Amino acid sequence: MSDVILSERNPLVPLDHARIPTPRIKLGIVVGGSLNEGLLVKLDRDTYIEGLTVGSYVTIDGQTDRKFIGLITDIRLAATDENIQKMPPELDEFITRIYRGITVFGVLNVKPMLVLEHSNPEPKPVKTVPTHFTIAYHSTPEEVQAIFAAEEKQSYRIGASVDDANIKISLDLQRFIERSSAIFGRSGTGKTFMALPLVANIIKSDIASVLIFDMHNDYGYRLKGDQGRFYKGLKDLTRISSHIEIVTLDEQSSHRRETSYEFAFSIGYDQIEPEDLEMLRDLLGLSEVQVNAFFALEHRFPKNWVERLMSNTIDEDIQAMIEESQLTAGTYGAMQRKLKRLLSFGFIKPAVAEHFTQRIVDSLSRGNSIVVEFGRYGDDTAAYVFVSNFLTRRIHRRYVEMKETAEASSAKGDAAELRKLVIAVEEAHKFLDPAVAGLTIFGTIAREMRKYNVTLLIIDQRPSQIDSEVMSQIGTRITCALSDEKDIAAVFTGMSGAQQLRSVLASLDSKQQALVMGHAVPMPVVISTREYGPDVYAEFSTAVITPSEQHARNMAKLGRSDDEGLV
Repeated sequence: MSDVILSERNPLVPLDHARIPTPRIKLGIVVGGSLNEGLLVKLDRDTYIEGLTVGSYVTIDGQTDRKFIGLITDIRLAATDENIQKMPPELDEFITRIYRGITVFGVLNVKPMLVLEHSNPEPKPVKTVPTHFTIAYHSTPEEVQAIFAAEEKQSYRIGASVDDANIKISLDLQRFIERSSAIFGRSGTGKTFMALPLVANIIKSDIASVLIFDMHNDYGYRLKGDQGRFYKGLKDLTRISSHIEIVTLDEQSSHRRETSYEFAFSIGYDQIEPEDLEMLRDLLGLSEVQVNAFFALEHRFPKNWVERLMSNTIDEDIQAMIEESQLTAGTYGAMQRKLKRLLSFGFIKPAVAEHFTQRIVDSLSRGNSIVVEFGRYGDDTAAYVFVSNFLTRRIHRRYVEMKETAEASSAKGDAAELRKLVIAVEEAHKFLDPAVAGLTIFGTIAREMRKYNVTLLIIDQRPSQIDSEVMSQIGTRITCALSDEKDIAAVFTGMSGAQQLRSVLASLDSKQQALVMGHAVPMPVVISTREYGPDVYAEFSTAVITPSEQHARNMAKLGRSDDEGLV
């Protein structure tokens, strides 16, 4: 007979099936601090300080029926007499043992985050501090797991606690899409490997449609990793593939990669508005005078102003504008030269038979998600910025109209809520730099589009170049390792009391670790991110596992991939 343990609820439970609470490990006592600056915890002499890390959780028992959950933000050595540092004792084991824990000791800086009350299991934001000499413990796995428990249908397991791989950390996807969010990290930290499964889970949960501006053709069919390995894109995840549509700007690139697409996206001259060009001032070298001239031309010739501008001759109407001092011949020629670079892109044509933007909006409204592949144009910043801004401006306009119509119908009891939309954009600082954020629709969406059911998923390596007002509106931030001090500081813009977490962020490993904080998690958490591969694929597979899928899983367990390099 197997060993058993006794409990009040179930007096006879096999030991290997019992949930044995993890013993609490005492760290020390609270000796000072404040709510804003954090608590000071003096470590017991027997506490192994080298086993503690920033980002770990601490539980502090309050004097009432509550306990505080906090995060270690700093670890330091202290002494009762500062002369100890100048005249340390001789290295004698007996003297060292006497000094350690009494004359010299370790101190933790602990940022209190949540309060748990016995009468109410729901975690609450902390608004006070525990009293002097209350005991601090290393938080048990059960305490941490209870905090990050989320409804399975609308949650995404983004990783595990760095302290304990058995503690699974989940994002509340419903809260994640309520506000704009961001994934930050320097180049090579795996931002796309975090973004792709996150987007896939939003689609699987059916809580929003997603529009992805796929700069490097990573999200549709294959995501390229290190050492020439390839991973599945959204179209290859069986459970959601029928809800994914690929739109290409470069048919030749799609053919070379042997990938299919729903349609090729094109823009006609008559669809371009001056606002589409305004944010390209720096990229195209446009002056303010030239930008204003675009608006003047569009006002005079609303249907064909681009066609007239690019004409080889100056007709009577244009000559009249020059004589009226609305244009100069020099400005007109410079505008032609600078705009010619943009109009040379193959997806911009003098005339197109279909307004493809409306086709994208209709598909998103039906519940599908769109991946816009840029092909060879992804390496051209002007093309990427122009198309992303062009599409998003019109989607914004259409969603405002649909939201207002839905609200009017809803007041009569006739309509359901407008479907939410998440727009994922890489290299977001190009759209949200302080100099252009006010000119782009992305700044507007980040600041106010939540009320129209549209939010952003920003993927970027330079948060310091994003407008501070936009940063303050980002709800959830998933931050991998960053090198620049300005970027580290920018991540915490608009977050109350978050500056103490800078040391936590600075201590992250270069890969597969991230600091998650904000709207979609109860409190900041340092995670080991999930490995994107067969285990994640299985969550999107059909009920029946095909032989080829089983073979891929077996190869993955052996640390191998198939002949094509697909993991």
